[in-house]
Amino acid sequence: MDLREGFRQQFLRGVVRRLNNLRIAQLARRVAEDAPPPTGEPIAFFKASSGIDDLSWNSGFHLLTSWALRLQGVPVVYFACNAGMSRCVLGTHRDHVEKAPPCRSCVHQSRTLYAGVPASSEHGAQASQSSRVHWFGFARDARLEAGLRSLKLVDLMQFEWPFHRRDVIAHGAWQSPRGSFAANADLASSIPLGALCLPGLRWILRRHNLEDDETTRFLLGEYILSAWNVAQEFDAFLNATRPRAVVVFNGQFFPEAVARHVAQQRGLRVITHEVGLQPASAFFTDGEATAYPICIPDDFELNDVQNARLDTYLERRFQGRFSMAGIQFWPSMRGLDEAFLAKARRFRQIVPIFTNVIFDTSQPHANTVFHDMFAWLDTVLVEVKSHPDTLFVIRAHPDETRLRKESRETVEGWVEQAGARRLENFVFIPPREYLSSYELIQRAKFVMVYNSTIGLEASILGVPVLCGGKARFTQYPTVFFPPTPTSQIDAMREFLAAEKIVIPSDFKRNARRFLYYQLFRTSLPFGEFLEPSVRKTQTRLKGFKLKELLQAASVRTILDGLLANGDFLLPDQDPAKEGLS
Repeated sequence: MDLREGFRQQFLRGVVRRLNNLRIAQLARRVAEDAPPPTGEPIAFFKASSGIDDLSWNSGFHLLTSWALRLQGVPVVYFACNAGMSRCVLGTHRDHVEKAPPCRSCVHQSRTLYAGVPASSEHGAQASQSSRVHWFGFARDARLEAGLRSLKLVDLMQFEWPFHRRDVIAHGAWQSPRGSFAANADLASSIPLGALCLPGLRWILRRHNLEDDETTRFLLGEYILSAWNVAQEFDAFLNATRPRAVVVFNGQFFPEAVARHVAQQRGLRVITHEVGLQPASAFFTDGEATAYPICIPDDFELNDVQNARLDTYLERRFQGRFSMAGIQFWPSMRGLDEAFLAKARRFRQIVPIFTNVIFDTSQPHANTVFHDMFAWLDTVLVEVKSHPDTLFVIRAHPDETRLRKESRETVEGWVEQAGARRLENFVFIPPREYLSSYELIQRAKFVMVYNSTIGLEASILGVPVLCGGKARFTQYPTVFFPPTPTSQIDAMREFLAAEKIVIPSDFKRNARRFLYYQLFRTSLPFGEFLEPSVRKTQTRLKGFKLKELLQAASVRTILDGLLANGDFLLPDQDPAKEGLS
């Protein structure tokens, strides 16, 4: 993209964002006007990491869900950042971590979302009977800062700090968490600030294995100070508002992770949300959204209509025609060329190996057998070297080189460092080479994955899958998932030597059931209200009437989940009516 085109795109994004914000503010004020008098305990919505200067998909889900609750007469209390952190994840400049986050534009965007909602300058007895927004600011804790100053990175990663939770007797005026409380309990514990900050730190630095340098230590220290501020402010907010439940973005970045921790310490219900597997869809859960917990009834079997629906999706997927969170991973897809096929004919069998993005928020859940994906690859490489009759093909994930999200700890870097290119029985396919993974699978003796969804699809295709990390789909018998490094090695050797690998009959059945639930029951469509913006990772509101929001099946599903302890599963409907066929 040349300079002129870059300016044009930037100008266009600015115009679209301003027009979108006007629409948001107009609808937000309409919600405030049309909502009936609220009654009952409020639901708290936490807003700190789901966007900065534009409407992200998760900010859209957050906003529309809270509007629907208010239109139903349920009070909503928003807890929103007003320069409340010295450093935040999305506002971090990874090359210049000393730069302050862009708080002005971020707060402006958040205030647009909450147009017409009064600020909680005070919380009286009516606090639980009205919708309010509390804007939290930042104050450095000098004692904590002094305690962090000389710590090494490993100590910062494991850092805990005493946390005295205060439970007030009754609602009173808003008090700063650094002020005094009339309390009937002072519950002492510690809060694992270092561990809660690690996923966000790894995500923004685009690496899992962190370097013990001044930059990393500084950033983790600032995250810990900010997380501590969030913990105190949110604890006081919960005392004042007494919500029945808390809703947060995925719970991995430190502000949301801290809020989730503090709320759960009180026994409060916490709902997390993420983008769903379908375009313009959301996933809500009582568990951790990035782990994607799904409860499928034992007796659920796909009928003919459901099987046809799933097959239609898979056909598009196998052609590379899919997107998630606005990202089209495969702009094109090509088949295996003659050079590759000629090389493959020199070997007895082919084993494709599919990797993940090392800093992705799924990785903390995946790292149960191995320390991380690269430790798994190190183990695999030993077997590659000792099985020269097998062609191993490592496929890097296309998201490793996504614009503005490029990984700094890559599979290609591992390949070079390990000297794997020198091996005759090894082929590396880089992330920008859009070769059909499905053609590889069709020619495979078996497939190896860490926690990639393609393992689920390979199982559906009837190919044996050896999984190295805990994946969304390993909660059901869908693939081979040995529980220890030793048993992983044993399984790999057994598969390589076997004439035929016997696959349990339940694998394919469970894989299809799981994928169907992911696609058509847990992915809650918001396409009636949201559409991709100029930057596809962002969204903008469509024109709609507020009554249509309450009539939407996805919104009704979320309201049932929040208000009646429902399961956040969309009822099975006619695909054409859902818009997800």
